[in-house]
Amino acid sequence: MKIENNKVVNINYKLTDDQGNVIDESNDGSFAYLHGANNIIPGLEKALEGKDEGEKLSVSVSPAEGYGERDEQQIQEVPREMFPQDIEIQPGMNFHAQTPDGTPVVVTVTAVGDDTVTVDGNHPLAGQNLNFEVEIVSVRDAQPEELEHGHVHG
Repeated sequence: MKIENNKVVNINYKLTDDQGNVIDESNDGSFAYLHGANNIIPGLEKALEGKDEGEKLSVSVSPAEGYGERDEQQIQEVPREMFPQDIEIQPGMNFHAQTPDGTPVVVTVTAVGDDTVTVDGNHPLAGQNLNFEVEIVSVRDAQPEELEHGHVHG
């Protein structure tokens, strides 16, 4: 069965950066997504379109088709009192925040001063080329409730 919109696709993949460092991988066939529902990055979804169960492919995804370019405006220095007072804030910690329009975002602490904390709202993989080795394990029709909810169940 070919991959097209409204199909549930199970894949094995290995994701590396341009230096060959492994960023993430799944090799037990358990990574499933609903094709056409924006459940995975656009560049990978486009590369998988029309492929068949059992195929293997290498895909290089640019930042524009991945997690976007880094946006320096997403880096902000905020008052320390905006964070819980009962924990020691350290670089690398993640916190949930909201943009001025109420959109939820995860920010990563990059620096801690006496009165301020610097946070980065960019995705950790923003600005990076993403290199995938993919094996298509299975393709099936989505169930009605999966289509209604926009993601795979079970």
